Amino acid sequence: MLGHGAGGGVDAPDLVALTDRAVAAGALVGRVTQPYRVAGRRAPAPAGQLDAAWVAVVEVGLALAAERGWTLPLIVGGRSSGARVACRTAVGLGAVGVVALAFPTHPPGRPERSRVAELRTELPTVVVNGDRDPFGLPPPLAGVTLAVRLGERHDLRRDPGGAADAALVWLADNDWVTP
Repeated sequence: MLGHGAGGGVDAPDLVALTDRAVAAGALVGRVTQPYRVAGRRAPAPAGQLDAAWVAVVEVGLALAAERGWTLPLIVGGRSSGARVACRTAVGLGAVGVVALAFPTHPPGRPERSRVAELRTELPTVVVNGDRDPFGLPPPLAGVTLAVRLGERHDLRRDPGGAADAALVWLADNDWVTP
């Protein structure tokens, strides 16, 4: 399951590239649009509302999979704000891993407002960030694989396929897909 960033949607180039590559490698992928975007608003809801909506949608997806007899490992993720939501809810949802594209380590120019604690999920996690991302890069953390994309900013638009490939390698290394 993949969520979008605060100001964007599920059609972000990196999310589309990751979806296409993961499906080609044998995964089922759902991209989740938050209710504030469905309502046409650009500003995100508070974190608690984002998390609750995400959990509700993921639980419906899990129920549908169970009805079909599918026993699939749940990997949650997203880009930017969607990555934060995935990290905050992963353990409670029973996920086995987290894919974080463009994880916003801190607001631009505000490194003292660190969000690094959200990455400490105790689950295998991959963070794919650009080396020129004004939201920063996370420090080395146990259980977190950092894939730094050279020349990329927060949107990962320079080479969304390369960002997706970095996540796919990590998924394959954990035996969740076969590239």
